[in-house]
Amino acid sequence: MKIPNKDEVRKPSKTLAGVTPIAVMAKPKKCRHGVCLYCPSLNVPQSYTPKSPPVLRAERLKYNPYEQINSRLKAFKLMNHPTDKIELIVMGGNFLEYPLNYQYNFIKRCYDALNQKKSKNLSEAKKLNETTKHRCVALCIETRPDTINDTKNFSKKNFGAPENKIFEGKEIQKILNFGCTRVELGVQCLDDKIYKKINRGHGVKEVIKATKTLKNYGFKVGYHIMLGLPYSNPIKDLKMFKELFKNPNFKPDQLKIYPCQVIKGAELEKLYRKGKYKPYSKEQVEDLIIKMMKIIPNYCRVMRIMREIPPDYLTAGILRIDLRKDIDEKLKFSKTKIKEIRFREIGFELRDNTNSFGKMLYPKTKKINSELKLKITKYKASQGDEYFLEMVNKNNILFGLCRLRIFDNKSFLRELHVYGPSLSLKQKSKNAFQHRGLGKQLMKKAEEIVIENKIPELKVISGVGVRKYYEKLGYKLDKNNVYMVKRL
Repeated sequence: MKIPNKDEVRKPSKTLAGVTPIAVMAKPKKCRHGVCLYCPSLNVPQSYTPKSPPVLRAERLKYNPYEQINSRLKAFKLMNHPTDKIELIVMGGNFLEYPLNYQYNFIKRCYDALNQKKSKNLSEAKKLNETTKHRCVALCIETRPDTINDTKNFSKKNFGAPENKIFEGKEIQKILNFGCTRVELGVQCLDDKIYKKINRGHGVKEVIKATKTLKNYGFKVGYHIMLGLPYSNPIKDLKMFKELFKNPNFKPDQLKIYPCQVIKGAELEKLYRKGKYKPYSKEQVEDLIIKMMKIIPNYCRVMRIMREIPPDYLTAGILRIDLRKDIDEKLKFSKTKIKEIRFREIGFELRDNTNSFGKMLYPKTKKINSELKLKITKYKASQGDEYFLEMVNKNNILFGLCRLRIFDNKSFLRELHVYGPSLSLKQKSKNAFQHRGLGKQLMKKAEEIVIENKIPELKVISGVGVRKYYEKLGYKLDKNNVYMVKRL
């Protein structure tokens, strides 16, 4: 890696959303339901290839979560990125199907690495992370919809935590114990016939139930969507995509959009060789995603477009990893008004309008209107009321947001996020927008909405490393050590 100059930030886009993301990968394990038609089986974590960058890093470190995180912390430090606010993403097959001891030890070791200290148990590690240097402000786990619907009985012996009747099933209790705040579901499509033909192992009803269950416990919910699956076509894909935001049973907070590719070691490769399957062309995918971007509402963020499949393992499909860049440029050139979150974030506005991007304080930025207004979008989703609060300027550039859910006389704050280049915990900058009180303004308005709905308290699903922030706003950790709660 080329060492940056003293005041230069290498690969600055990595922390433009206000947090420093670290992905950590679990060891290889087969999925319980079998193998999806498009998924390779190559003796590495399911759905990945031996030369995928995260696999290479994880394999070199023997899939040790402690060492993986240490490696990423050192890399970010070398690139001059702050590492105070860490977004932790657990990758590799279906993590929630691994043996229980492995899961708990894996998550504990992640906290140990962030804390730079070994704790006796997960509870101690989480407590330490509340005040340590590298705080886990968000924890994401990728899984399947049918896993979340597992409602077997749980006990203190099996789960390392007290039994509590408020939890719907063992997976919900478990991920809450982990400190998880976001769950990404491998949805792929919304068609039971296609699910059956690609051996997905679940149906649309599991997607609906998992989405509702997660939202009702305060989680932020992301969907992985795959375009060009066998037995689909562009017209069907677009119709399905419209259904995502038209039907209140879905309405995800985030998306990852992946065109289906033919990968060596997947059963789909056999269909391709026989001429029974053809992946979409680059032009087809671009045209389809541009149409989709115009549909996405203001409360949804597209986290990623394209998977990073090394050419050595790609039999057929799009090679262009940075396809999103092409799509964004076309949308901006056409001056299309896009509501999607990432397209409007202040951090990316700074990136695209800075002469010396990569400097720590971004000093030569084109003047951006910083007169902000609060905008509230209310919508129905999963039999509840969602309030999406956002701080925007007159150009609809997004500076901060929060997600409030109200249902059955309960209220959950599912996300609070201030955008812009990530700053260290106590750092302030006249050219950055974190640590200026935007979060407090959003919280105050959310509390007012809860009071208006005559609900006595607000629960926040907080990353372990953000608990001290909420304490300053009058919130306390509940008796189950899960939510930050405030009586209103």
